[in-house]
Amino acid sequence: MNYLILVRHGQSIWNLENRFTGWVDVPLSEKGIKEAMDCATELKDMEIDVAFTSKLIRAQETLFLILAKQKKSGIFLHESEKRNEWSLHPVRFGETEIPIFSNDALNERFYGNLQGQNKQEARDKFGEEQVFIWRRSYDVRPPGGECLKDTYERTIPYFKEKIIPQLENGKNVLVAAHGNSLRSMIKYIENISDEDIPKLELATGKPVYYQFEDGKFRKEE
Repeated sequence: MNYLILVRHGQSIWNLENRFTGWVDVPLSEKGIKEAMDCATELKDMEIDVAFTSKLIRAQETLFLILAKQKKSGIFLHESEKRNEWSLHPVRFGETEIPIFSNDALNERFYGNLQGQNKQEARDKFGEEQVFIWRRSYDVRPPGGECLKDTYERTIPYFKEKIIPQLENGKNVLVAAHGNSLRSMIKYIENISDEDIPKLELATGKPVYYQFEDGKFRKEE
C-alpha cells in the first residue's frame, strides 16, 4: 500500500489581496510560507518518492519547502525533448534526491479577463450573482477564461497518464498544485458529481491523503 498526497499551495500574495490569480505567476505570501512549512512538518515522516507540480511558482515554492523539511532535493525531469536531453541525470537517484515533474496541466484554472481583479470590485462591477456563477459553477466560463470542467479535461488525462502509473509502481506521490486542478483530481478519484464538486473547499497548505492499493483509492481521514 502506498499514498497519493495532494497539497494546495500556501496562501499567495494575491490570495492575501483577494484578487483573481489563475495563471498569473505570483509567489507565496508570508502566511503562505508558514502554511507550507506547517504542511512540511506534518509530512516529515512520510517518505515521498516522486513529486508533481504545476508551472506556477506558488505551487513550486510549497513543494520545495516540503522537501527541505525532509532534507531532500528535487530534480526536475523535463518533458521537452531538448530540455530533457540537456538536463541528463544518472538513472539512479541519490538517497536524498527525488524526481519532480512539472506541467501546465496541473496549473490553476485560467480566469481570463478576471485575472488581477479584486474579487469584491468584480462583484461591484458584474454583480454578486454573476461572479458567484463564474467562480462556483462547473461549466460556465468567466470572460475569456476556463470553467472547472475545462480544468478537469486538461488535468485528468495527465493524472491518468503520468501520476497513476507512479502509484501503480508502488511510489508515494506528492502533488503540489492548485484548488481547481486538485478539485479535478478529487472529482475523478471520488466520483463526485458535477453539481457537488464546486462546493468542495480545499484549505491552503493542508494535505489530503489517499491510500492506493490494488488500483483503488481510499481517502484517509
